Amino acid sequence: MKTPFGNKSLKQLLIVGLPALALIFALFWSASRFVEPAPPKLIYMSTGSESGAYHGYAKKYQEILARQGITLSLKTSSGALENLQRLKDDNAHIALGFIQGGTALPEDGMHLMSLGSMYYEPLWVFYKNAKPLDQISQLKGKKLAIGKEGSGTRKLVLQILAANNMDKDNLLPLAGDEVLTALAQGEIGAAFVIAGADSALVGKLLNMEGVRLMHFSQAEAYAKRFPFLSKVTLPRAGIDLLRDVPDSDVTLLAATANLVARDDLHPALVSLLAQAAYEVHGKAGMFQQAKEFPAAKDVTFAISPTAERYYKSGPPFLQRFLPFWAAVLVDRILVMALPLLVLIPVLKFIPALYKWRITSRIYRWYGELSALESEIKSHYNPAQHADYLAKIDSIEERANNRPIPVAYAHLRYTLREHIHLAREGLERKKLEALSALIG
Repeated sequence: MKTPFGNKSLKQLLIVGLPALALIFALFWSASRFVEPAPPKLIYMSTGSESGAYHGYAKKYQEILARQGITLSLKTSSGALENLQRLKDDNAHIALGFIQGGTALPEDGMHLMSLGSMYYEPLWVFYKNAKPLDQISQLKGKKLAIGKEGSGTRKLVLQILAANNMDKDNLLPLAGDEVLTALAQGEIGAAFVIAGADSALVGKLLNMEGVRLMHFSQAEAYAKRFPFLSKVTLPRAGIDLLRDVPDSDVTLLAATANLVARDDLHPALVSLLAQAAYEVHGKAGMFQQAKEFPAAKDVTFAISPTAERYYKSGPPFLQRFLPFWAAVLVDRILVMALPLLVLIPVLKFIPALYKWRITSRIYRWYGELSALESEIKSHYNPAQHADYLAKIDSIEERANNRPIPVAYAHLRYTLREHIHLAREGLERKKLEALSALIG
């Protein structure tokens, strides 16, 4: 059964249509590469001890994410170092965790990204001494409590002690209430604690008789030597106004608590976590101004572009007006719909291209015929009469034998009429030439 176009015309249609279809397919395929799968409903976070600040803040994230239908499962740990190891372990299935500044090295950053620094973690040095001390080197020879093995506190303190050429003798793995007991009984000369100003342990140590808080007179030098450290000030009476604790401003060193995630965490979840972080950590505190955090203060890990955009410009446009799940759905639909913007003009272009391929052939024959007629009219040579006729016959044969769709058949009939007129003109030229010869 023949098609209305004929086999050759159908071939022409395919020649035009197949590249267009290939273009459409390529557009949708390209769009699909930019469409993220739907974000998971469950993610895991490594925190710290249940009584620690990391776990406390993670529970606030958990509540915020739950409002958007995302379950944040919390896994307690020994602290920043264990969080880092879990994040680096592909089999641990941990998506994010808190990492203390100075805990990780840049080479640990493969497959990890920072969602920003969340708050300051001051380093408190409590000691027993008759006279005030303001330099770490003044603790040489004393027994020091520097935190548990594998803790972020211990790793940071070891770096500070090394910078002061202090050996590792007399270093005890004490933390928490063990520090209180050891100081009270004179078993240690000083204790290093990393915690917030609202820490119960810090409050007890500040109120312990005979225990002093070290003022870091060399804080600027430490901040220059260790980029992950900042100089912060505990203001006079910042802990207790009534009892005037402390009784003067105290300069401290502080690392930052950084929210670190695997770099394959869904961008929509990164945006949601940035929103939670801003809600939890954006307020003013003892050591920070309002909206100072979250921020990219620690450069150990590259910050997530999605999180960085959120902190600069706020939530994505759709999430400002729609629930999280709806914003994600609409965003995915819009990306897949982008090829339609190209598809519409392509579909309009295909018939025009097809028409051009058909009519251009007929117009080419018209061009040949017109050039031949001009030559005959201006430079007719009786000796070439047979050649002129053969050229006209060739044009007619091609016009008759080349398949033309029915919609364009009228162009062929018109061409055939012009071919007939060309033959008549050629015959008149022949007769004129004979007449001239006889006359």
